Order: sequence, then structure tokens, then C-alpha cells
Amino acid sequence: MEGIRRKRLAVLVGCNYPNTPNELRGCINDVLAMRDTLIKRFGFAPSNIELLTDEVNAPSGSTMPTGANIKQALSRMVDQAQPGDVLYFHYSGHGTRIPSMKPAFPFRHEEAIIPCDFNLITDLDLRQLVNRVPKGASLTILSDSCHSGGLIDKEKEQIGPSSAVQNETTMNLNSKPKTIPFSDVLQQLASLTNISSSDVGTHLLEFFGSEASLRFRAPFLERDLFPPLKPDEGILLSGCQADETSADMDPAVTGGKAYGAFSNAVQMVLKDDPAPLSNREVVVRARKILRSRGFVQHPCLYCSDENADASFLSQQPQASAL
Repeated sequence: MEGIRRKRLAVLVGCNYPNTPNELRGCINDVLAMRDTLIKRFGFAPSNIELLTDEVNAPSGSTMPTGANIKQALSRMVDQAQPGDVLYFHYSGHGTRIPSMKPAFPFRHEEAIIPCDFNLITDLDLRQLVNRVPKGASLTILSDSCHSGGLIDKEKEQIGPSSAVQNETTMNLNSKPKTIPFSDVLQQLASLTNISSSDVGTHLLEFFGSEASLRFRAPFLERDLFPPLKPDEGILLSGCQADETSADMDPAVTGGKAYGAFSNAVQMVLKDDPAPLSNREVVVRARKILRSRGFVQHPCLYCSDENADASFLSQQPQASAL
């Protein structure tokens, strides 16, 4: 896309769930750190970065990271996109796994992130979003959440469960997993709807209506209307595999600011090497950092073959001095 001025647009979401049993510490710090990195390293204009956090003392006019607000922000970003543009979505918060709604796959799970109001955003919602990205643009999603591997439905695995990894048996003791078990999600939603049902879709449709995930609104047969594009424009860097948890570090134990382990590892990778790094290199190096620090989580990469070796956020090499 030489000679074309790229727009660089971002949506950054940090959910700490303050004053709840699910409270995390580092998620807002994660996206604030990434905001600075986007501006200073990758050339994003501050006005092109939308920030959604559930900070207790957030400034007036701040946007809460509800399911509807997150999807609206992502939709606005994609609606502006043109060929050559660079789009970025960073999510730091809880994730969960939903039992498959397909009768033929009763033991399969589907991935979702958990906004502050529990209006789940699923892998199918992100697939639909990626399918709207114009050819020649790119949408990079970095999800620092549990069960985030495969969070774009039908995206091709480049680095994931099939990758060779060492079998670690230790866990960093200063961390908290960024997961809410499905049973707890169901209990929370049931408390909102006062309906006795074990079907999560029933609760989400009852409470959120048309704002509920497409996975629960679309009839089974219609879901095949959202296949991956060829070539696919989506790039997913996940904090862990679909069956793993991602860690949130507790500042009371570690000292200093709290952070998500994967978000922090990516920051370290970028700080260590100012040159453009491929999406593959970012994930491989983040894996090494987490392993060296005792975390039992394996970041993954899902995207097309071409995008696996493309530079992270399309960073261009610095021009050589004459």
C-alpha cells in the first residue's frame, strides 16, 4: 500500500470489575500503557483511539465497557475503514467458555469475553466484525483474557495448541486468573432475569434483547452465513490457548502497578526491539517471556499465512540517515 496514507484507528477496553467478586487489578493499566505505545511507536493519533474502562473515578463523559458500548465502538471503527487502514482492538478483562449450542457438538466450547455488564461478546461477533473489514485493511485483536485462543471464529491457527511447547508445571503465585467460570456467568445472568434456566442464551436475550450476541440471536442455520473471508483480514493475538487462563498480577504482592501478564509481555517485547516485528515474532517472544517468569499460559496467533509474517500493526522501518 505504498503511497497511501493509512488511517490508524483503535478501540481499547479495560475491565477491572471494581467492587465485585470478580475484581481484577491490571486491566485498565494494560490499555493505558498500550494507548501510549500506539501513539509514540505506531503513529496513532490520540483522537483516533477510543478508550472504554470501568474505572471507579472515571472522568465525566467516559464510556463504560458494556457489551453494547464495546460493539458500537468496534462497529464505528470498522465503518470508517478503507483499504490500507490499520485497525486495532485491545481487550483486557475476564473471558469464559460457553458450551456449544450445536447439538452435534455437545462437548465443544465457544469463546467469549465478559464486558462489565456480562453481555457476552462471542467468537461469532468478532467473526462478523472481521468479515466487514475492507480488503487491504487489517484488524488486529489482542485479547488478554482467559480462554482467548480461537476468539475469532474459524480463524486459521498459526501458533496455538498444535505448536510444540514445554510442559510447565508451575504457576506464578502472585497472579489471579482472568476467568469467570460459565456456572458463575449463568448465575449472574439469572440474578438479572429472575428466570430459572440453564440456557445462557435465554437470559441474554431476555435481559439485553437485540444487544445480545449474534450467537444467541441468529438461528442455527444462519450461522453459516459468517464464514471467514479469503484472504482473511483478521489477526488475533490471544493471551492463552482456549483451554487455559491468563494471569492478572496483584500489585499488593509484586509492588508497583498491576498488569495483565500477556499485555505486559507484549510491552516488553516491543520495548526490547524498536524495529518492526512480525505478528509471529511478537507472539513467540511473548511466550518466551511468560515461560521464563513461570506463567502457565501460551499466547497464540490466529490469522492468514500472509498476516502471520506481516509487521505488527504495519509498523514501517525507520528511514536510514543519509
